[in-house]
Amino acid sequence: MTVEVLPVEGIPEIRPGDDLGEVVAAALSPIGVRDGDVVAVTQKVVSKAEGRVVPEGDGRDAWVERESRRVVARRDDLVIAETRHGFVCANAGVDASNVEAGFLTLLPEDPDGSAARLRDELSKRLDAELAVVITDTFGRPWRRGVVNVAIGCAGIASLVDLRGTRDHHGRELEATVVALADEVAAASGLAMGKAARVPAALVRGVALEGGSVPVVELVRPPEEDLFRSSPLLSISERRTIRAFGDGEVPRAVVEEAVRAACTAPAPHHTRPWSFTALWSPSAKRRLLGAIAEAWRADLRGDGTPEETIERRIARSDAVLGAAPVLIVPWVRFERAHPYADAERAHAEQEMFLLSGGAAIQNLLLALHAQGYASCWISSTLFCQEESRAALGMGEAWFALGTVAVGPMPAGAASPRPPLDLSEHLRAE
Repeated sequence: MTVEVLPVEGIPEIRPGDDLGEVVAAALSPIGVRDGDVVAVTQKVVSKAEGRVVPEGDGRDAWVERESRRVVARRDDLVIAETRHGFVCANAGVDASNVEAGFLTLLPEDPDGSAARLRDELSKRLDAELAVVITDTFGRPWRRGVVNVAIGCAGIASLVDLRGTRDHHGRELEATVVALADEVAAASGLAMGKAARVPAALVRGVALEGGSVPVVELVRPPEEDLFRSSPLLSISERRTIRAFGDGEVPRAVVEEAVRAACTAPAPHHTRPWSFTALWSPSAKRRLLGAIAEAWRADLRGDGTPEETIERRIARSDAVLGAAPVLIVPWVRFERAHPYADAERAHAEQEMFLLSGGAAIQNLLLALHAQGYASCWISSTLFCQEESRAALGMGEAWFALGTVAVGPMPAGAASPRPPLDLSEHLRAE
């Protein structure tokens, strides 16, 4: 295969409302197009033609917030955000380059749709079967520098699945899916340049077998994303989730979460924790029955009306009883230092309890990092003997509540409201 990349020169400054198809077709005419040619056009001219140019107004940060579905990472004034299209890029694609001072460009509302319309217009005007790729420059994790990628395409397969075919040694390919539209976009960048006023290129010689597959198919689904959030933001994104989606929780997920829990700080070089994970319905019923009976006895002793007791137990069962997995964390104090005075003895026990809380937080964060929902409920704290008997734990162990675990429910959690640190941080 021989591939040519030709700059498309002579495209004037694009204004909102301009007929981009007419302008690009006129610039392509001197080159001469052929069936199977791919026209790569920068996002900037598409956004300008579609009126996706906005006054800076309150500042770029405000527009980045509007254009972001979620923030993936943040460092100083750099924001890596996911757009409503699913693209993960700097500042949600909000850009001040190659636009008049005081204005910003936003990504097209539907880049694949924009590519399809431009392709139809160019193919009609130039009487050729063309493909179109809309490009933008993105940074890349693990590598410095930016490169052109495809944010929209038509007439070309954004992905070419080679799984099941064989390499030149005859070995079957098991994981090779080529991002063809990105390869074309990157090649087109060689002929454009950031300051050369060449916002389009013709890429000739690309094999277009495979039909038309939109760029939306390039966006990795959340369940396949191993790097969905930065470590810092992942902490604040964790939510207490009391309803779960369909499916099970693999044992490997719980094992990874317990490994993370066991990295929590602990006193005297100990790991004073244990975790009981309950998958079987019988084990869960045994624990929940013991909790319910102990709770009933306590509430009756308080004089709580029976209907209130049953309502509260039912509310708890709606979470714990519906969870695919229950995890009971435990802590023991056997290596606590003995002290004669009550104050130090109490502080020693509190130190172990605090380490248990740190382990639970690590457990919850690790479950969240693996894409699973969880909820910590105090339950077993109030019925130690009953919990130990139900789960066969020795007298040395102290239960620290119950963690309900399940698949994430459908729908994204609403963002947390801004936190007023004046209530929580004191600096001297």
